[in-house]
Amino acid sequence: MMPLQTAIPLRGLAASGYSTDHRAERAYGWLLEQRLEDGTWPTGKAGEVYGYVAGYRRLAHSRWGCRSNTTASLICLALHPARRFSEEARRALDVLLGRGTREEQNVGFSVARIIGVEPHSGYLTYFAKFDLALILDLCWRIGANRTDERVDELADFIQEIQGPYGLWEYTPHPEASRWVTFDILRSLSSLDETTDWLSLEPRTPFRAYPKKQKRF
Repeated sequence: MMPLQTAIPLRGLAASGYSTDHRAERAYGWLLEQRLEDGTWPTGKAGEVYGYVAGYRRLAHSRWGCRSNTTASLICLALHPARRFSEEARRALDVLLGRGTREEQNVGFSVARIIGVEPHSGYLTYFAKFDLALILDLCWRIGANRTDERVDELADFIQEIQGPYGLWEYTPHPEASRWVTFDILRSLSSLDETTDWLSLEPRTPFRAYPKKQKRF
């Protein structure tokens, strides 16, 4: 079993208001049992062997943590009225913020997929695109604030790419721009600097596919 197999349907239930249903709570409990000691979720596990983590799914400071599985699990926690403030949610977000890349072309992809203009395709590749608008949404839901340099720089970057007419343009499907704009404005206005957010993740340059050192 992979955490994604539980996290994807659980996200739908939580978004529909069933996060505290006793059956959903069992799913949350199972997800937390799969969590690694470093606060991430693995690709999966067969016996004592963890699944392979491709470069695009790697996380800084985690050997077996998978970004797709961690993102899916974290979204579920962020949609729960109590668990979104848990240490497990905060730690996972802290690790995700360690990626620190700025893919402008992917901003708004998650919202575009929710409203149906982007296809719901892929499995391990479901979160292949690193959507900074999604990360910003998770920040305010979980309680991260702009006292964290990474959150502050993320918010500044998002504001810098705002279009001249006040919209964040989603170029692949311009019809999604107003929904992307609404989502980003909600996130920016909801960042609360009075939360007790504390980062424990050291800042480290991240590359999905680091260059291998030559032997000679």
